[in-house]
Amino acid sequence: MNVLLLGSGGREHALAWKLAQSPLIEGFFAVPGNPGIADYATCFEGIALTDHDAIVALCGAYRIDLVVVGPEAPLVEGIADRLINEGIAVFGPRQVAAQLEGSKLFTKELCKAHNIPTAAFGRFDDREAARAYVERHGAPIVLKADGLMAGKGVIVALTLDEALAGIDEVFAMGGSEAGFRTEILIEEFLEGEEVSFFCLVDGETVLPFGSAQDHKRAFDGDEGPNTGGMGAYSPAPIFTAEIERRVLGEIIKPTARALADADCPYRGVLFAGLMITTKGPKLIEYNVRFGDPECQALMLRLDADLLPLLHAVATGRLESQPVPLKPEAAITVVMAARGYPGSYSKGSRISGIGAAESIPGVKVFHAGTRREGAAILANGGRVLNIAAIGGNVAEARERAYDGAALIDWPEGFYRRDIAWRALGSDTR
Repeated sequence: MNVLLLGSGGREHALAWKLAQSPLIEGFFAVPGNPGIADYATCFEGIALTDHDAIVALCGAYRIDLVVVGPEAPLVEGIADRLINEGIAVFGPRQVAAQLEGSKLFTKELCKAHNIPTAAFGRFDDREAARAYVERHGAPIVLKADGLMAGKGVIVALTLDEALAGIDEVFAMGGSEAGFRTEILIEEFLEGEEVSFFCLVDGETVLPFGSAQDHKRAFDGDEGPNTGGMGAYSPAPIFTAEIERRVLGEIIKPTARALADADCPYRGVLFAGLMITTKGPKLIEYNVRFGDPECQALMLRLDADLLPLLHAVATGRLESQPVPLKPEAAITVVMAARGYPGSYSKGSRISGIGAAESIPGVKVFHAGTRREGAAILANGGRVLNIAAIGGNVAEARERAYDGAALIDWPEGFYRRDIAWRALGSDTR
């Protein structure tokens, strides 16, 4: 089978690493890829993910049987529709279904129409109306820009002043150049513990793919600004079998049915961000791709050939049998450039990756790097993912941090308290 992987981050490196292990794979290609992905696939760095014509032409030239779309933006922009119309199987939803992530308002209205448990909300395209709503409801309250914001378009306002300032901030983000409508979603503040839950969906069949917990804040102790994710671990201890049963029955399957009934069946991985409250699980948001950095931990735990699973989803042939996950725990620690998620410098040299990977159970995934001769240089905000698997969360965590300590990159930083919820607050 000839496979094309779209994307260039740590998530895509993890997918490439796992896909390359399949005996079914023949030709393996990536657009644009990264130095880690290049160890497994032929990378076409000169093709942009927005160049759908070039991607279609590449599929024809190399007789691609399956396209695996890593990031959300190409899906929201309709790459799956374009490829499917050319007769190419795609792991990833069509544009309409991808609105689950592309438009938070689309998801909230779907939840409202189908009684899917989520936070109460209001939607506003007028700044003054939004301010009046917040003044009525008070704080804490959650503000969200409607559109793709790389995990950074959410403001949790703890005071009324923060909420009013946040409304001004969200409206300042808006406009066509920003990639989303100048519309704001205002939600009730949910109390509880967050968890990420992943399912493979082929339109009708829903197959659980495991749980994880992410760490969004930049610094230890969950301090600092929101980021795309600074670390994750899997499985999430709070996500019990009973909670999974409820989430599938009350949230995931009703969503899949609603989309199928609307003649836009969902095919891909459905990533539910959930809040486990005292009243049960509630949906925070949907994402239409694997999480990053959750995917890295999940790929370490997957005890099966990934390629036939993704192909079955893309062709509507998913079987109702459990995805085999290793009972061990896995963790991902993100190394980012100093200054991230604000301004940061590129081009600093990184070494020690081989030493880190000499530790049993450790794998380093490239997220924002480039190669210059034999050297690996930083080329993004989130730059490396040090992932590890172990008999339990504590062992996986120890291995990951031992690996991180061997990376020689003075211009980088990482949180040192990943998995504190699983291990207790004394690890923070």
